[in-house]
Amino acid sequence: MLRRARLIPLIVSSAGLLFADSPKLTTDQRIELIRGLSAEYATVRVELPRSPKPLGVDTGGGYDKKAWQAAGNQFGPAARVGDLVRLTSVAIEDDRLVLQINGGFNSGKKKWYQRIQVGVGSQTRPISQADQPNAAVGTAIALLFHGPVPPLRADQIKKMLAPILEFEKRSAAETHLESLPPEIQQAVKEQRAIEGMDRDQVILALGLPVRKIRETKNGVELEDWIYGAPPGKITFVTFDGNKVVKVKEAYAGLGTQAPRLESPR
Repeated sequence: MLRRARLIPLIVSSAGLLFADSPKLTTDQRIELIRGLSAEYATVRVELPRSPKPLGVDTGGGYDKKAWQAAGNQFGPAARVGDLVRLTSVAIEDDRLVLQINGGFNSGKKKWYQRIQVGVGSQTRPISQADQPNAAVGTAIALLFHGPVPPLRADQIKKMLAPILEFEKRSAAETHLESLPPEIQQAVKEQRAIEGMDRDQVILALGLPVRKIRETKNGVELEDWIYGAPPGKITFVTFDGNKVVKVKEAYAGLGTQAPRLESPR
């Protein structure tokens, strides 16, 4: 018993050194990981409860069944076995990967304007027709690494989550890409935005933007999605509604200190 007791601190110490020496995700690896998981669909293999805090899952697919059951008893189910769910957001934190499912915990809550009804006499109806009684509700899962998130690919993450979520053999992104017009398929493969794309197609090609800027010009509200940072190439993708109306590239800070870039007009 004494020898075993002496071994425990050594094992813990070795585990700590392992994580300390593990390489960290680079910026490009983070972008590729988020892009590879965002908007993916999966079939639920165990009941997912709603929870205001992400549900912990270890890298072997294990989870605290009592904690999940308690969350389900308090907040109800987010998805049952066999349901198809969608990853709507991916966040990489220090020691975990947080996956938002079906819009997250607050996805089922009504907005203030969805409670307003209008009509004449006793005949009224909600002003928002988006109110559906059986609207999907969401939750979030945290894949726990108990140390810095190591450089991993999206397919490796999917294998870790296999006991909880079964991803399609062909990703939703691949299936969706084949349904797009040829010129948009080519632009996505080349990782560039072109006029006529919608927001989902731009995300498929370039990922999420660094920042967004909205501006009203001549009564038209436009929104710029900005990719890149100086020094280097900056890409401005301008939307009118859900469609790209302009794409402009600029190079800043190459060899000099770059001035602050504003939205091009």
